[in-house]
Amino acid sequence: MTVKRRNHGRSKKGRGHVKFIRCDNCSQACPKDKAIKRFQISKMVEVAAERDMAEASVYETYVIPRLYIKRHYCVGCAIHMKFVRVRSRTARRDRAPPPRRFNKDAKKPAGPVKATA
Repeated sequence: MTVKRRNHGRSKKGRGHVKFIRCDNCSQACPKDKAIKRFQISKMVEVAAERDMAEASVYETYVIPRLYIKRHYCVGCAIHMKFVRVRSRTARRDRAPPPRRFNKDAKKPAGPVKATA
């Protein structure tokens, strides 16, 4: 029988059955090993509120924690939201991860937020 992908689109290998999860976008049931998993990293407070907190704070430096939410998507939603792309038959054989993109204009915070007094 012809095979489209070497792992049949899953990462199950020796397991006979894998629990199903619900897609965070459309609630479709999808096997956990087949689902596309991404971490959504967001700040707990928006930038304007962060500035207000820094001005009103007693502490000079502090780090506002971030929210790390693991999202599970079905294949259809992951393609629609452009997390993964459809690749040609020859490109599917390439197992190297895609090149990472970096925004050169964006400034990364070097450390904890400093309050101006």
